[in-house]
Parts: sequence; structure tokens; C-alpha cells
Amino acid sequence: MSLRVEIRRRVGGEAGFRLDIRLETTARRIALFGPSGAGKSLTMQAIAGLLRPDEGRIEAGGRVLFDSARGIDVPPRARRLAYLFQDYALFPHLTVRQNIGFGLTRGWFNRHGRRPLPAAAQRWVEAFRLESLLDHYPAQLSGGQRQRVALARALSTNPGLMLLDEPLSALDADLRAQMRRELARLQAQIEIPTVLITHDPGDVDILADEVFHVGQGRIQGRGLVRGTGPWRDAQSREP
Repeated sequence: MSLRVEIRRRVGGEAGFRLDIRLETTARRIALFGPSGAGKSLTMQAIAGLLRPDEGRIEAGGRVLFDSARGIDVPPRARRLAYLFQDYALFPHLTVRQNIGFGLTRGWFNRHGRRPLPAAAQRWVEAFRLESLLDHYPAQLSGGQRQRVALARALSTNPGLMLLDEPLSALDADLRAQMRRELARLQAQIEIPTVLITHDPGDVDILADEVFHVGQGRIQGRGLVRGTGPWRDAQSREP
């Protein structure tokens, strides 16, 4: 997959934050790495269509998602992207079954419904071993279970690109290491390209092939990830 992002956006007026991102890659697993407030989430939101840049162009897999010069701005639901939010964004009043089925068919807002899930969703229920949890609510789940539910919901839409916004940050150290390994296995299994936001070098080492260092709204360096993490040497180099 190819991903090309060249966008500019000012947030908060003339004295506010300026996002000026330029990146291009053919890597299948991409990481946006940097501290909080660097512009990583704004970049991800622009790719997903949740934030409209002031100007620029976004292209994924040869498909133009945004082009200010040509007046193109594909709606979020039509971009075929899966977005896994940091807090997983599960609906607390819906069961696991209804959360996973949300958006695939109508009628999932019936909180008492026990309808069978469509085949596209059932595949991921089985893959993530969620069968026994389908009638549970998010408050009854562990952090790892909530993450698997959110992943199943995202993958059920058959996305062309998965966006992972700090998916491990809310977990304790042991569970973080476990879910990092599970995510890596998932990446190998489904072969869907991923863009990962993280500030943890351990996430980059395991979950990315190429990393872009984001700071003060710009790409400040890039590097390839090869096992022991030589990408750290590229932190101060301009892409």
C-alpha cells in the first residue's frame, strides 16, 4: 500500500498550533511517533476524514481521499478506514454483540436484541475468542477484552487501512506487552496496512516497519524498523 499525506491546518487562530505534515511511504506498517501535542492525532484524524485540512492532499492505496485544489473530500464512512480510538469508543449501553455489529446493518440500537451477527463480523468474534462475551456490556470487560471487541468492530467493515490511535496506552505494563504481541500477530494474519500512533518505542519496534517522528506539527525524521530499532538514529534527520 502507498500512503501520501501533504496537509496544512492551523488550529486555534494565528497564535495557535500549525500542522504542516508531509510524508510518503509504501510500508505496510507505519508508526507516527512523538510526544503528546506533537500533531500525531490531528494527522490521523485528517486521514480518517474527521479533521478537514486547510489545504493539501491525502492519498491512500492510489485513492485520493482529500484534495483541496480539486475540491475532493471523501466522507469518513466512504473512506473504507477502520479507526481504533485510544479509549476504544465502545457504546456502554450496547452489548458486545451490538457493538461489533454497529454500522453493518440496521437495528443494532435495540439493546435487548440477540440477532445473529453477519458473517463479516462473526469471523472476528471467533478470531478474537469473543463468543462467550457477546451478551456482556463494556463495563463487564477487562481492558484486553474491550480492545478485542473494538478491533472486531473495526475489522468487520472490511477496511482498506487500519488507524490505531495509542491502542495500548490505557493498559498496564503486563497487559500492554501481551496485547502488543497479539496486535503483531493480527497484523501478520490480516495483512491490512496499519498506521499506528504511539509515544512508546516498544510499540514501534514490534508493530511498525517504518516510523515517522512527529514534533511541533511537522515530520522531523523517519527511519526503517529492523528488530533492534535502528530507527532511533533517524530521529533528528529530516525525511
